[in-house]
Amino acid sequence: MLHLTILCVFAYCAGMIDAVVGGGGLIQIPALINVLPGVQDATIFGTNKIASVCGSSVAARSYVGKVTIPWHLVLPAAMSAFAMSFLGAATVSYIPQGLLRPLVLWLVVVMAIYIFKKKDFGAIQRPREIGTRERVLSVLIGGGIGFYDGLFGPGTGSFLIFLFIRYFAFDFLQASASAKFVNIATNIAALLFFVPTGKVLYGIAIPMAIFNMLGAYTGTWVAMKRGTAFIRGLFLFLLVILILKLAYDMVKPA
Repeated sequence: MLHLTILCVFAYCAGMIDAVVGGGGLIQIPALINVLPGVQDATIFGTNKIASVCGSSVAARSYVGKVTIPWHLVLPAAMSAFAMSFLGAATVSYIPQGLLRPLVLWLVVVMAIYIFKKKDFGAIQRPREIGTRERVLSVLIGGGIGFYDGLFGPGTGSFLIFLFIRYFAFDFLQASASAKFVNIATNIAALLFFVPTGKVLYGIAIPMAIFNMLGAYTGTWVAMKRGTAFIRGLFLFLLVILILKLAYDMVKPA
C-alpha cells in the first residue's frame, strides 16, 4: 500500500508538470523503476503509458476552448507521430542507446541556450499564414518526434513545444496545449504494443492514471492562470533537469 501511495504522489506531480511543459516521464518512470525494482523495463514503460495517456487526455480536454489549437497543423502532426512511433519501436533493438544519449544531450543543451538567449521566444503568439509548406512541416515534425518517442523517448513533449514555437510562432501556452494531442497519439501507438503483450500492471496503472489526471487538471489550471512567462521559466528548468539526467545516464556505472 505504501508503494502504491508513493507512486500515486509521483503520478500527480508528473501529470501536473507534463500538462504544462511536458517531461512527465522524467518523474514517473524513475519512480516506477525505484519502487518496482524487479519488474521488466517493458512492463514499467507500459504501466507508465497508461497513466500518461490518461493525464495527457485530461490536459488536452482542459485546453480545448480556452487555447486556440491550429488543428490543420496539429492533427497531421499527431497522425504522423502515431505512425512513426511504430517504426521507432521496431528499430529500437538495432540502434545502441549509447549512441543516442550524447546526441540528445547535445540537442537539449543547444535548445536551452537558444531559449535562454532569445528572451522573446514563445512570449508572443505571432499568427502565420498556414499553407502547404507549413502542413508538410507539421507532418515531418510529428513523424520525427513520433519516431524518437518510439526509439528513445526522454523529452518528447519538450522537443515538441520547442519545434512548435520555433517553426509555427506559437507562444508557450499554445505550444503546450498543441503538444498534448501529439503526445496522446504516440502514447496510444505504444499501448497498442504494450497492452496485447501483457506489459501493463493494471493494479498500479489505474490508480496512477487517476492521480495523473488530477495532476494534469491542476497543471492546466496553473498554466492558464500564470501564462507564458511562467511556462517559459518552468520549461527552462525542465530542460536543465533533462540535461542532468542524460549526463548522469552516460556516466553512471552499467
